[in-house]
Amino acid sequence: MRKPGAYQLVAVVGGSGAGKSWLVGQLRRLLGEKAGHLALDDFYTDLSHLAPSRREEVNLDTPEAIDWECLGQVLADLRAGTPTLVPRFDLLTRCRLAERLPWSPRPLVLVEGLWLLRSPALRRLFDLKIFLDSPAPLRLRRRLLRDVSERGRTAAEVKHAFKFTISRMHRRHVEPQRKWADLVLTQPLVEIEVRALADRFWVLLETGSLLPAWMRETFRAELLALLTQDAARN
Repeated sequence: MRKPGAYQLVAVVGGSGAGKSWLVGQLRRLLGEKAGHLALDDFYTDLSHLAPSRREEVNLDTPEAIDWECLGQVLADLRAGTPTLVPRFDLLTRCRLAERLPWSPRPLVLVEGLWLLRSPALRRLFDLKIFLDSPAPLRLRRRLLRDVSERGRTAAEVKHAFKFTISRMHRRHVEPQRKWADLVLTQPLVEIEVRALADRFWVLLETGSLLPAWMRETFRAELLALLTQDAARN
């Protein structure tokens, strides 16, 4: 157990469309300024040296597409409470933006991504590791909604990529990580799992002196209401 006031990291892992961003967003709504949000998507290796047509041929659904050295340094900085610089990646152009984003330490940092638990060295940096287990039809539906509206893809393109690339990469690289998670949440979320999540989170909040002890039941109730109500619409 780390000393009160220490900076803590939480990994939220799951397949494309599993609801990682949604879960992190809901937790941040509840925790406010105490929690920060970091996305593995910003750590893709820069492809600006390739022609646009060549960039589209690069598989971004494999761990080899990530700049792991950069991520490891940023996570080490955040855990130590040291200000750092976070890269930003444009998924439309598949290029890293020129300027990095300055990051000030937060007591709790929620990190979401596809492959955060594959490396033993990275796993050791996280105080809590969550795996979101979401059925393939639900993940495909969410991917369709996102990629068609936000990334200019056609429904046919998304379905083809999901069937022939994303699903295969999920089975090979994402699904095996559930064995390293401290907590596995299935979707749609059920009350017993949300209560387990609240209890695990409370240990972090209490250890970091982020919330007083008398707020435990209030925190549990608010998290349960927030996740179960929104899960029905998500």
